[in-house]
Amino acid sequence: MKALYFEEHGDLNVIQYGDVADPSAGPDDVVVRVRACALNHLDIWVRRGWPGLKLDMPHWCGADVAGEIVDVGRNVTGWRVGQAVIVDPGISLTADEYTRRGEDSLSPGYHVIGEHTRGGAAEYLAVPAANLAAKPDGLEFPAGAAPLLVSLTAWRMLIHRARLRAGETVLVVGSGGGVNSMAIQIAKLAGARVYAVAGNRLKAEKARELGADVALDRSKVDWSREIYRLTDKRGVDVVVDNVGQATINQSMLAVARGGRVVIVGNTSGPTAQIDMRYIFGKQISLIGSTMGSHQDFRDIVKLVCTGRLKPVIDRILPLSEGKAAYGLMERGEMFGKVVLTP
Repeated sequence: MKALYFEEHGDLNVIQYGDVADPSAGPDDVVVRVRACALNHLDIWVRRGWPGLKLDMPHWCGADVAGEIVDVGRNVTGWRVGQAVIVDPGISLTADEYTRRGEDSLSPGYHVIGEHTRGGAAEYLAVPAANLAAKPDGLEFPAGAAPLLVSLTAWRMLIHRARLRAGETVLVVGSGGGVNSMAIQIAKLAGARVYAVAGNRLKAEKARELGADVALDRSKVDWSREIYRLTDKRGVDVVVDNVGQATINQSMLAVARGGRVVIVGNTSGPTAQIDMRYIFGKQISLIGSTMGSHQDFRDIVKLVCTGRLKPVIDRILPLSEGKAAYGLMERGEMFGKVVLTP
């Protein structure tokens, strides 16, 4: 089969498009013909590599997959060849105290497709049958794939970790990425007033179209000071920050006393110097979050299938142009997701 793979960690130049071995279905697995695979910033980090990350090479990324079943393992029931499916990107390899209480992503045995195992940036993918959800007939394959990892992440961080309540205020730092485009929608569904920080005027307009009550163009204003002004010097109840190094101190300035800053990524870098006085002086909670449970996956798929959450797709490209798609994502030249189709 064809795949978008790399044989060593590095920059864009390590990416290749070519032939790799076909996957096979284990006893509890299915093989899915990939019809759409959405990229995430996670794919960039995996390709670059980090200390302790050990992958079987060649490796290919891609956590978000929609497609059709072409083979089923001998123990699999309830699924058939030809059925259209959406794939849960998180795999639970062990049953432990975390999975038993529905906190799958906290388990040491929780793996992400495309990060710890080979992913969906290929023509076929083998996954546990337990990770499947049926794709409704009216939902196109790219729309089925695009919102998965990012919606799962946004749902857990806002609903379960930040415990967002109706009537609260939320600031989403950055609006063009996949997690943030879904965070705006989920915060509105929860009944919050939503502020968004965008990289330019066009992205600010798109953030408002998604439901942001106020969208600030960071090229025009000092956004943390502007949030302080717009909220009558109170700040917001919750800040969503997946930028990290470049924004965490401004996020702590923008959050209200007793507020929560949810940290879900570090696209600008993992190491930041922070002023501890803001944490205890304002009694701020810094909350880490990542991915979600299998029940969270079922919840967000239902919201997508009923139209309450709308996939945000910047563009759809053939898998063979995946290297260019990575470049678009690394340069931030998109709003929403870039989806690849084999």
